[in-house]
Amino acid sequence: MADRHVRIPKFGRAAPPIGSEFVSLEAASGVVLLAATVVALVWANTASGSYVGWWHHHLTIGVGDASITLSYVEWVNQGFMTLFFFLVGLEIKRELVVGELRDKRTAALPAVAALGGMVVPALLYVAINFGSGGIDGWAVPMATDIAFAVGVLALLGSRVPSRLKLFLLTLAIVDDIGAILVIALFYSRGLNFWWLAGAAGALLLVVVMSRLGVDRPLLYLLPGLLLWVCLLESGVEATLAGVMLGLLTPARPRGGRPVLERLEHHLLPWSSFLVVPVFALANAGVVLTADSIDAALRSRITIGIVVGLVVGKFVGIMGATLIGLRTGIGRLPEGVTRRHVAGVAALGGIGFTVALFVSDLTFQGSALDHAKIGVLGASAIAAVLGMIVLLLLLRTPQEDPS
Repeated sequence: MADRHVRIPKFGRAAPPIGSEFVSLEAASGVVLLAATVVALVWANTASGSYVGWWHHHLTIGVGDASITLSYVEWVNQGFMTLFFFLVGLEIKRELVVGELRDKRTAALPAVAALGGMVVPALLYVAINFGSGGIDGWAVPMATDIAFAVGVLALLGSRVPSRLKLFLLTLAIVDDIGAILVIALFYSRGLNFWWLAGAAGALLLVVVMSRLGVDRPLLYLLPGLLLWVCLLESGVEATLAGVMLGLLTPARPRGGRPVLERLEHHLLPWSSFLVVPVFALANAGVVLTADSIDAALRSRITIGIVVGLVVGKFVGIMGATLIGLRTGIGRLPEGVTRRHVAGVAALGGIGFTVALFVSDLTFQGSALDHAKIGVLGASAIAAVLGMIVLLLLLRTPQEDPS
């Protein structure tokens, strides 16, 4: 996990307590993501027409029948976010082959915790929205936003055990796997099997190139683009092209060159400081008036998301961890106690990026506004609660982690 730190000496020294010599990529990107969210909210609430109008302008790329027309927000969500999901795929591949997920004993407990943190929020949301039109949003409160969650941990500095971040990152990776599967299985539109066949062909081409030893990333750009187009036209979520390509990237050095590590090193800053903030700018803007907030507070969609993220994530992660410990499924990392896990469980309610992404796939109109308000409100509550829980528990004598 140390590879996920990028040295930024000047910024690190200027931004204590985040870091003195370098700042973690997650912590820094969390700050940028928060700034983009604030800008989106200010823009939407001071010039609502301008905000909506701008992001719903259409852009056509290509010529004639060989062209794709999407709104700006669709280009961001379906195009830009493919890079984000590509990096998620790279991280999953790395952790499965050479990282923490390779050791079943080490990965078991955070994996079980992640599973609990997905199932319980979804069940709570379904219970609240049963019989209503909002029940399709059951997957919105399932995912944790790693940038914000780790950013909060970073603010606490050296008081947080280094292995607690490892636990959170492993949990988040498994969480990402679950979110990707849910999006692929339940949020696809009417399928076009001819385009799906084209996607399979593009994927096969990538596999053949990899087996032949082609290791220059730029040579995969054309088949990768073809895969993206085929998935977009097939009705399957187009960003899954990024995940597929990431999972096919060799995790071990090829020809003496660490392909996966180089891709992560070069692309992570672009994703963290451009792609995800632009996504927040395009999606987090929602008009917050007395009437809109009142309507959201009475909406089962909003209530389900808030309860799912704030309560469900905590109960699911903490409960699954305790069950895992009692049954001997896994063990806590050295120096990490159940009290620390309680703080991580509270931070798990910071949904944001993937929660907004799934909201956009699920809802439209006022229902989408209610979902956005729920995600933003729940994420803010979870961040504050997680910080408070960790501050309080880190001051008390630590229990035996066994």
